[in-house]
Amino acid sequence: MRAEIHPRQDDRIAALRDYDILDTPKESDFDEIVELASRICGAPISVINLIDIDRQWFKAEVGLGVRETPLDTSLCSHAILQQDFMEIPDTLLDRRMQDNELCVGEPGLRFYAGALLQTSDGLPLGTLCVLDYKPRELNELQRHTLRVLARQVMTQLDLRRALKRQELQVKEIDHRVKNSLASVAGMVRLQIGKTADPALRAALDSVQQRIRTISLLHEELYSTRGEEEADLARYLKTLQTMLQEGAPPGVTVEAEAVQVMVTPSRASAVGVIVSEFVMNAFKHAFPDERAGSVKITLRRAGSALELVCRDDGVGSGQMKPTPSGLGMRLINGYASQLSGEATFAAANPGLELRVRFSPV
Repeated sequence: MRAEIHPRQDDRIAALRDYDILDTPKESDFDEIVELASRICGAPISVINLIDIDRQWFKAEVGLGVRETPLDTSLCSHAILQQDFMEIPDTLLDRRMQDNELCVGEPGLRFYAGALLQTSDGLPLGTLCVLDYKPRELNELQRHTLRVLARQVMTQLDLRRALKRQELQVKEIDHRVKNSLASVAGMVRLQIGKTADPALRAALDSVQQRIRTISLLHEELYSTRGEEEADLARYLKTLQTMLQEGAPPGVTVEAEAVQVMVTPSRASAVGVIVSEFVMNAFKHAFPDERAGSVKITLRRAGSALELVCRDDGVGSGQMKPTPSGLGMRLINGYASQLSGEATFAAANPGLELRVRFSPV
């Protein structure tokens, strides 16, 4: 016979939907649990079973070869009406199963044992169960193990849900950051259009360039979110393209970098250092429409990495950042974050910045 509807059915289905697990692909974390349950219990069939409104769906299974069946033939829909565990030594002797075609047919399912998959507030989502084609019983160790594995399934489901919620929060934050940066950039452009003061326009141009750099950095690091490392060479190449767009006429920006993966926070620090050096060079190294270049190099130095930023402008005396300036404070601050030190030297012509740091 078909099982009765659970007394908290609406709450139970809402909880199941909240996990967003139905109709998802197979995952090894769950597959391994049913394989282990099958071996420990000596059962040919093991299933992680979730009871939906009109079907039972299998997140993982051994010995069935299907992903769902109707509730009319579901043994697990009876199990979720129990407190913790349901075991049927012989289905043909259980009145609930006497008209179940999966039990009375050939080969019939004669044995069932299922441990409930319960939420923290006691709502049953389904079971971790084992089945056999012959009547039998589990021993106490097998029953205990099935309960423990069922709790492991719920731990995996809870973790999976928490990660999805975190992803949604990150997307919301990303959206807000993008909107904020766009708003600030718009206000700066408006002020640039209103002012005729060359010094103020230059300052606002510098602010606008920093906003563009931050936006690029945010976009690059957001694209690698979910990954533990960022491709630093790719990021520097993208940064080079963006900086070139803001370069004075006749000034080129070049970038050459070894392939290396670093944490997003270290990529962020390198990006700020490069941007501040290049923007300072644009401002001071090439007066009177002087042509030239700024080169960014990232290379290996033993077990460390060395970042070299160099221009061929008018020389260090006229363009070295002042110690109290914002650009210099940013360069020194982010070099320190990398556990490195920023050193400046005359490049003859121009200025050179070196920062040696560990990739981890």
